[in-house]
Amino acid sequence: MSGEGAPQIAVDGSGMSIVIVASMWHTQVMDGLIAGATTTCDVAGATYELVRVAGSFELPVVAKAAAVAGADAVIALGVIIRGGTPHFDYVCAAATDGLSSVALDTGVPVGFGLLTCDDEGQALDRAGLPGSRESKGREAAEAAISTVHALRALKSH
Repeated sequence: MSGEGAPQIAVDGSGMSIVIVASMWHTQVMDGLIAGATTTCDVAGATYELVRVAGSFELPVVAKAAAVAGADAVIALGVIIRGGTPHFDYVCAAATDGLSSVALDTGVPVGFGLLTCDDEGQALDRAGLPGSRESKGREAAEAAISTVHALRALKSH
């Protein structure tokens, strides 16, 4: 499991407006990812809006719209499970590159909660559900909120 050495991030999202963009595929895994992100936002004191999209390929365009509309941060959540065709590779690359572009083009942090897994078991291990080893929804929310703070600190110099 890749969670070795993960940082413990305490986040304060007071006054932040966050948009969580979440895919509809793989309901059980997505429920865990969304719960991790929303709980983290609640505990951090951030307000959030949840926007659902069809699949992971659609995450970047909606994330960009949220960033342009004024969100302090976006949390992108999705899961892509490898199948028997190259479709997995194309969707993973497009979604990852698209989300990276959103952050760089807009200057708005994008928490990366896109699971790219070989099988459903790997996704369940990362979903933040009872019995999961990791909570990638929580981690994506923590990363997004802490990046807002880092950018604000740089702007204050």
